[in-house]
Amino acid sequence: MKAKDIYFKTMKFVWLKLALGAAITAAATILLAIFMLIGNAIGGGGGMYIMLLIWLASVAVIYKLAMSYIGYMLKAGHVAVIASAVTTGQLPDDQFEYGKQMVKSRFAASNVYFVVDRLVSGAVRQLQKIVGKTGDFLSVVPGMTAVTGFIQTFIGIALGYVDECCLGYCFLKSEDGAFKASCDGVVIYFQNAKKLLKDAAITTLIVMALTLASWVVPLVIFIGIFQMFHWNIFAAVLLAIIVAAVLKSAFIDSWMMVKMMVSYMEVAPSTQITFDLYSKLSGLSNKFKELFNKAKQEGPINVSPAPAMAYGASINGVSNQQQNSTSNVQDEHTAQPASTSFCGQCGTPISDGKFCPKCGASVK
Repeated sequence: MKAKDIYFKTMKFVWLKLALGAAITAAATILLAIFMLIGNAIGGGGGMYIMLLIWLASVAVIYKLAMSYIGYMLKAGHVAVIASAVTTGQLPDDQFEYGKQMVKSRFAASNVYFVVDRLVSGAVRQLQKIVGKTGDFLSVVPGMTAVTGFIQTFIGIALGYVDECCLGYCFLKSEDGAFKASCDGVVIYFQNAKKLLKDAAITTLIVMALTLASWVVPLVIFIGIFQMFHWNIFAAVLLAIIVAAVLKSAFIDSWMMVKMMVSYMEVAPSTQITFDLYSKLSGLSNKFKELFNKAKQEGPINVSPAPAMAYGASINGVSNQQQNSTSNVQDEHTAQPASTSFCGQCGTPISDGKFCPKCGASVK
């Protein structure tokens, strides 16, 4: 099924996300009215701004509590249905019940999913910072600030859905533990990063334009209404931000999630991890290292050896003919035996011996 078809046929989840956001917005509006009345009663001015700060803190708590459970479960159920649609070409008759049962059977307890999602999201955020450091280095070149800023925004949006992709991979790899499947899912994403980022390019530009519109339109509307009644403009801006975030989360994020998951699910089931990204990603992100260590507790993680041709074709874009002419030169990672294990401290591949050759840790 195409991304557009899946998006519109799973709109039930989008409407539920919108309803959740609308409930949060309604609660925020009621609290705003109450705190504004209290602010006026105590003399306005400084008292009003104190009430606004209290209101902002209250809304933040409400949003965090609602999204940390209800929002997460909605997202997980939506991901389960999308994964099924991409891999089977069909949607379950009762999407809500299917999503609920898949989440329950896969993670047993919601806190397991929360931990997996936190580790994957944290790892991706840390890997994104590498791009940021590159941008800081290039900012000394005239005219490069805007370019690197756009690249960082693009990478940030494209990588912002890795956790959903990995969660979808978890549902596919039900025979593996949740941490192991998620760890493999991250590695598969970065092994196919070139294709996935290319697929995301045009969609990301559209998403950036729609996101801008979702922020500007509510801002203009609320400022106009608040000016008409001579209410506090700062409160109008805050309320507009909440509405914009709700619209983006329900419609724009759901669309981008579907697009990225469709691209990912097309390559993930057939991808063989043919070189060691585990140790590389562990060295770049302590969150991924933590996920990797939890994955190893569920079972051994091995790298499947593959011919150098497959490695070069998927990563470097080298033609088969060129690879055949250099077949005697094997990549150091693809040459690893299937029994390769990894150090529990630093993630370095270990083929034999009792100690890690990099950090010296004992191998059990």
